[in-house]
Amino acid sequence: MKPRTLRILAAGLALSTGLAYLGWSRWAQPMGEQALQFTPATQQCGSEGRLRYCVNRDPGGVNGDVVYHLHGRNLDETIWNDATYMTAMIQGAWQRMGLRPPTVVTLSYGPVWLLTPKGQTEASGLLDDITPQIDAIEARIGLPLRRIVLGESMGGLNALILGLSQPARFAKVAALCPGVYVDSPFASIGQLKAGAERTGADPKIIFGIVQLARHYLADEQEWRRVSPLALIERMQKSERAPELYLSNGLYDRYGNFEGSLRLADRAQALGVITEWHPIYGGHCASDIASLARFLVQ
Repeated sequence: MKPRTLRILAAGLALSTGLAYLGWSRWAQPMGEQALQFTPATQQCGSEGRLRYCVNRDPGGVNGDVVYHLHGRNLDETIWNDATYMTAMIQGAWQRMGLRPPTVVTLSYGPVWLLTPKGQTEASGLLDDITPQIDAIEARIGLPLRRIVLGESMGGLNALILGLSQPARFAKVAALCPGVYVDSPFASIGQLKAGAERTGADPKIIFGIVQLARHYLADEQEWRRVSPLALIERMQKSERAPELYLSNGLYDRYGNFEGSLRLADRAQALGVITEWHPIYGGHCASDIASLARFLVQ
């Protein structure tokens, strides 16, 4: 066979192989998302100062309680009715179980935020800001029978900070895959590295968590004002502690299983009513059925 013919055949084969690969790559890409079939809540949105919010009510009626939902990173206040997200699973679970749900008010200060009291950093102070804004929202929608706070991931940490800082205001706190760490974000590099190895956390994620914490907190002392493991120690001195619901995936690449387990154990030791749900899964894998019941019982 002539060299020119061989080159033509090789070029044709390469073109055919390339087209086949492109076709297979396109076919192998996700074509959609699993969406939940449920009845969306009615949703009315607004803002109070810097805080944006949406009030979500089941069309079948509500039970008089209010769940304040604090979303995870890079989400917003409209997430409750997203048919591809866990919030729709909670709403759908209430409907399937025939439970009259609470009003859900989703709160947001933007894609990324951390509730901290006013400290030395410019970004701090959202914990001081959120309480009067919640009061303003309740002046519009009415006082609830019970206040409950729910959050996942970043929102899970925020839910614990809010609920454990103000135990008299909240009857329950549900924190899913919350950013609870045994090691401080102001610990040494060696200690942080050892923590990542111990928990199986992704070092790049831990670096991002440290940077986020240091954006809102100036030092170790400020961290201890909001660390859930420090806040829970105050519960023994409080007349009333909110009931806790904690869950975390064993293979959480954020390294949150260790801290969540320690928080659950310490809360129970202090007499705080606590549900602990370890999940065989990754970050924010959750037991929706038990969570849905916790939020209405």
